[in-house]
Amino acid sequence: MRFEKFPSLAYLLSLAVLCSLGVWQLGRAEQKRQFIEQQAQGSTSTEIITLSSNTVFNADKHRYKKTQVTGHYDSAHQFLIDNQFSAGKVGYLVLTPFILEGESVAVLVNRGWLPLNLDRKVLPEVEIKSESINISGRINNFPSVGIKLVGAEIPTESWPSVLQVVDTEVLSKKLTYSLMPFQIELDQDQQGGYKREWQAITIMLPEQHIAYAIQWFALAITLTILFIGYSYKKNDK
Repeated sequence: MRFEKFPSLAYLLSLAVLCSLGVWQLGRAEQKRQFIEQQAQGSTSTEIITLSSNTVFNADKHRYKKTQVTGHYDSAHQFLIDNQFSAGKVGYLVLTPFILEGESVAVLVNRGWLPLNLDRKVLPEVEIKSESINISGRINNFPSVGIKLVGAEIPTESWPSVLQVVDTEVLSKKLTYSLMPFQIELDQDQQGGYKREWQAITIMLPEQHIAYAIQWFALAITLTILFIGYSYKKNDK
């Protein structure tokens, strides 16, 4: 049986695309499986992570784990993450630098959500005492955005400083001291916080990715059957 050149090339190209999409979905399924397992382990673990200037953040090891730290809030320099929603209302997440006791490094503590004022120019009151205290919370990445706009990581000049996306290197330069590359989500029972809803992140389940992979592979098989059938008919003619 002879195969025509251009239909064959089109078939091979389409087959490669369909198979690569199926393999990609299988890879995504494995990533989601590991992510869900990481969340479950973090939420049930009794391990308390100790933070210091020597801590090297490893997302696989530290994310969703509990931590307790002693130090004080830098109450004069706080950040508000803009365009954050809770129960359908827009507002801010309040991030306050917490300087570790005896260290020259701080970690940003997410103290929770506050609603937007009717006048957007009026920022919410986020005062907090700067006395030495012990706090506890959950280690997590900073909130992400779907599309990052140019300059979204640049904070406003005044305090509290408003920004869209957290970049700890940029904020460290503004603060003139080092920040750890993650946040602490303040526990519900801790004082000095606002509305806190630290829930597990909802994602597409691995089974859904596997279902999509099966669809792509099924399309590849269907395409192959159609191509062979087409080639047979051309040869018969």
